[in-house]
Amino acid sequence: MTSDIAVIGAGIAGLAVAAQLQQSGVDCVVYEQAPAFDQLGAGIQISPNGSRLLHRLGLGPMLERSAIRPEAIQMLRWFSGEPLSRTDLGSACATTYGAPYYVLRRADLHAGLRGLVSRRIRAGRRCVAVCPEGDRVRVRFADGSSTVVGAVIGADGIHSVVRGHIPSGRHDTSTEINVYRGLVPARDQPERHRVPTVDIWLGPGQHCVSYPVPGWISFVASVPDDRRPWSGPGRVEDLLAAYGGWDSRVRRLLGAAALLTRWSLREGPPLDQWTEGRVTLLGDAAHAMVPVGAQGATQALEDAAVLAACVAADPGRVDAAFARYEAIRRPRIAQVAAAVRANTQDHHLADGPAQRRRDLALAGQQSLAAQRWLYGYDAEQEVRP
Repeated sequence: MTSDIAVIGAGIAGLAVAAQLQQSGVDCVVYEQAPAFDQLGAGIQISPNGSRLLHRLGLGPMLERSAIRPEAIQMLRWFSGEPLSRTDLGSACATTYGAPYYVLRRADLHAGLRGLVSRRIRAGRRCVAVCPEGDRVRVRFADGSSTVVGAVIGADGIHSVVRGHIPSGRHDTSTEINVYRGLVPARDQPERHRVPTVDIWLGPGQHCVSYPVPGWISFVASVPDDRRPWSGPGRVEDLLAAYGGWDSRVRRLLGAAALLTRWSLREGPPLDQWTEGRVTLLGDAAHAMVPVGAQGATQALEDAAVLAACVAADPGRVDAAFARYEAIRRPRIAQVAAAVRANTQDHHLADGPAQRRRDLALAGQQSLAAQRWLYGYDAEQEVRP
């Protein structure tokens, strides 16, 4: 069995695939450029198509301690907070799809995955090149060292180095939307914890999503593209200026941010291929999505489950296993990415006829059953004959 797979990147995608490989009896080592892991970070949503995979990895108890099960997803009018639609979650979601919908801090999910594979992580090792050498692959690092392995999985994000080895992997990315991510102490918004919901305010050119996580309220607030792609600390006064005239609940939430960062979120053009021989990509390295639909991390979890299952099913032919993984995942990613692009457009409609048609359509999409194509998907089942 292949026992020397190098996973490049110890984000959620890299840790998830390492945990899945380990559970399948396949050895690997995870190389991460950062010398240590940040314990901060805003919230993350994990729908049932991802949470069922985390439960199978044994993270159910951690999720029950560290996550919240929201009661519903609510779409709201930008200036008044008028409800446009509501999709019930809670126990109904867990019963319908066999797994809960969770919201939690990204750092807590990362720590849970990290705990599963901590002995396999090599921090402070920045990959600078991937070089095939016959039936082996050499991975070169910034400190001048290198290692030769049987296969490489690139889980190194939107700016992937591994992607440079894939013939179609040299596309530039373009800024899609700019967002502020923030955390507000729960004590400053106590009403948001009484009935936990995911609230999405839709407005002209921008939208805001908020939900409670233990001890905090997490939010993502998009702002119009001002041609300044950057990441780093944000200023509350700039954010409030971008949300002038919005529902008072939004402004009160944004104004209370204790931790605030700003990010340029990018979506790369579809790649012609993710795999070249013994090298493959997953997560944002293969198919970066903007988080308008809360599927980026969950799709990485799906990738990880399928990839590990393909390798375990054909351990002597890792190149064939990688090709099979890509063939299984491509249609699913295309479907989800199309939904994300449609959400991005619909969430940002200017007030007018198109916005009114959208609001009428949203009123007819309240059923939890309408999400079966997304929430009901079982990635591991896709690998079985």
